Amino acid sequence: MKYFALFGNPVSHSISPRLHNSALQGLGLNGVYGRILLEQGSDIIAKFKKYNLSGANITVPFKESVLTLCDELDTVAADIGSINTLINQNGKIKGYNTDAPGFMMAIAEFGKINKALILGAGGTAKALAYILASNGVQVHILNRSNKKDQFINYQFYTHSNFTCENYDLVINTTSAGLCSDELPCDEMILKDIFANSKFAFDVIYNKLTPFLSLARKMGLKSKDGKDMLLYQAVLAFNLFYSNKFSTDKITKLMHKAFEL
Repeated sequence: MKYFALFGNPVSHSISPRLHNSALQGLGLNGVYGRILLEQGSDIIAKFKKYNLSGANITVPFKESVLTLCDELDTVAADIGSINTLINQNGKIKGYNTDAPGFMMAIAEFGKINKALILGAGGTAKALAYILASNGVQVHILNRSNKKDQFINYQFYTHSNFTCENYDLVINTTSAGLCSDELPCDEMILKDIFANSKFAFDVIYNKLTPFLSLARKMGLKSKDGKDMLLYQAVLAFNLFYSNKFSTDKITKLMHKAFEL
């Protein structure tokens, strides 16, 4: 029996166990995937070993705190500075990031993106900024507090010095709207942004957040984070099993879990 889990706070809302257990069962594998609520990121590796996990995923707010705790980092995860997947490789814990490629798969239907604005400056924002820039997209960051030193390769704004430009894509990576009716930034700022944008994407899934609701009212084509969740999970699952399964088959099995 292999054991897998999701670390985060909160985790009770997550359907990641449903996705991974669907794939485990569909492929006839002897494994189970659960949730582990954490109070502090420094406990992740200790908990990983305590529960004898073969692999794990990490959600907010711990995607950055585990960076220095891993025995080894995948090159992409190290470049991003954020981890969402842990693998036990012969007793050593290696960190990966599947958020970035999963996101690109999720926004493929939007077509060509030249400039994007990311709201938020956490681990997910780092992953998306990295992968967008790697694909030739000009990336701007807007956050409540100043974390410019963590985004030195991008144009960084706080709410007090933001100057709106034309954006193809606006992405909410904050938790605003997950458990409340909060917007990721001031409503007037967001309306100005949407008035000069084409597409909106919220990493929060299976919920019409205030961010998405406003985007749709203003005529933007939009998506929630369901497909990103699906694709990052597919990629993570395959890492758990050394990439020996068909991505298409895992995707079909996990997609069924959304219908439950």
